[in-house]
Amino acid sequence: MDEKRTVRTSKMLSRVLRHEPERIGITLDEAGWVRVDVLLAALAAKGGRLTRAELDHVVATNNKRRFGYSEDGLSIRANQGHTVAVDLGLAAAEPPAVLFHGTASRSLDAIFRDGLLPMARQDVHLSADTDTAVRVGSRHGRPVVLSVDAAAMAAAGHEFRISANGVWLTAAVPPEYLARPR
Repeated sequence: MDEKRTVRTSKMLSRVLRHEPERIGITLDEAGWVRVDVLLAALAAKGGRLTRAELDHVVATNNKRRFGYSEDGLSIRANQGHTVAVDLGLAAAEPPAVLFHGTASRSLDAIFRDGLLPMARQDVHLSADTDTAVRVGSRHGRPVVLSVDAAAMAAAGHEFRISANGVWLTAAVPPEYLARPR
């Protein structure tokens, strides 16, 4: 599977496993899982050619580790980023003292007024390192990395969870926990 097809397949899987499962006629369970055989059959019915080996390749090589298999390998789901209602079953976790959020400079006024909000997603996504935050912010224009005082948020009772691919999730980040870029 060449790199171009791998990226295209990853984007398509993100769309159907995070946002529009109905696009190919599948239904995610309450935790976001769908059986692999059901996914592959639905894709084939819509003219999409994808083998289990190709799916395995996309899951294994995705640099953002967006997808994961169930323990028995029979089901697949997106690790986070859903706009459809799912409960990933992630336990609360103690975050590092500081987390980061990458965004575009044009969003700063709204962010410092309203805080970080999940928008169409279920959670705000944060990263443990600035490099990841820069990559995320770059998708939205000139990137700006904000610092989040996660220790203070946790002390104030805000809950954090960590996805299978290392993305930190929280319901929202009020503006008082954000630091402006330097």
